[in-house]
Parts: sequence; structure tokens; C-alpha cells
Amino acid sequence: MKYIEKFQYITHDIPQLNHIEQAQLACEAGAKWIQYRCLSKNDEALLLDINTIAEICDDWGTTLIVTDHVHLNGKADIQGFHIEDMNADFIALRKLVGPDITLGGSAITVQNLTRLAREGADYIGYGPFAATETKPNSYEHLGIEGYQHVVKELKGQAINIPILAVGGIKTYDVEALMQTGVYGIAVSGAINFADDFLEAYQDFYTLVKESTLL
Repeated sequence: MKYIEKFQYITHDIPQLNHIEQAQLACEAGAKWIQYRCLSKNDEALLLDINTIAEICDDWGTTLIVTDHVHLNGKADIQGFHIEDMNADFIALRKLVGPDITLGGSAITVQNLTRLAREGADYIGYGPFAATETKPNSYEHLGIEGYQHVVKELKGQAINIPILAVGGIKTYDVEALMQTGVYGIAVSGAINFADDFLEAYQDFYTLVKESTLL
């Protein structure tokens, strides 16, 4: 089974910090998993970012996951990809990238989630938990009850796959979310828009780890 970090940090297009700066700060704060999410650049610019971030991650022993852009596989030191297209064929994607690359996917319904699990995804980001500025959408907010429901459904179907809560999560949500039985949490905006990036990251990280031990 592949290593999947319980607290995942996601970079984003924001004016105050570029993706490289976000990755550097996250690693300095102790990040073990960074998802580079940039949908606004061409391949040349993406690879400039990714190669620099890969060096940073290598220095800190951090896993680097790239959102979409599977065509860049093999062109940089990328450990995996997170696919946001909920209709993506993960069987075909696995054949494309091979068995060693980590493949994560996004899901908003139990049906999305179970399909990805059966098609070989290594983990799934399930949300949105609440309203999010990072990735605005009109999807129904799951809330705590939504995660309780999906954990129960997966147990009933004997499906065992890491599920990460994502979307509008704040520090005060962490303990209750982890108590639902989800594997972990992914965060972007609550760290990127915090007054103190390092403090916000470390607060989340500590809460996730402590909640895991409860």
C-alpha cells in the first residue's frame, strides 16, 4: 500500500504568494505532502514551477503530487497526480502512469467515491465539507453528517481506501471530522489566507495528528 499522508496541503493561485513560495513555506512548517494545484499556466511554466518545487520537496523529504496534468508524468520528479475530473477513467490512467505513481481523485457523492475506489485510486478527496473560496462551486456541503454517512457506506461495501475531507475546513472542524473515521484532511485556503502561514499550517498539522491518536 502506498504512503498517503493524513494532512495534505494544496497550493493555489493567490496574489500574495506564488506556488514556489507556498511550497517553501509549507515545507518549512513541516509539510510531508504538497499538492501543486495550478490550472493557469502552460506546460513550460508548469515545469519551471514543478522542477523547483520538486527540489524543495526533495530537500525536506516531502511528497509532491500534481493536480491533473498527467501528461507531465516522467518530465519532472513527481510522485503522483490528483485528478479533479470526477468522470476520469482511472483504469486507463493507471495504465498510463504505471503502478508506482500515486493516483488520487476527487468525489462529491458516494457513487463517485466507490467507482474511483474500484478503479484503483490510491486515495480520494471527498467534499466539499463547507463553503470554500479556493475552489468555488455549487456542490452540496457535506458537513460532519456527510462524512459519517460515507464512512458507514464504505464499511458496508467492504471498501477500504483513504478518504480525505476537503473544502472550507477550519482548525475548529478538525477533531470532529477525524472522529467520523475519515483518513485525513486536505487544506488550502485556511492556510494560504491566514495572517501567519507557518502557524496556521502547524496548527492544522498538530490537530490532525492529535485527533488520529484519540
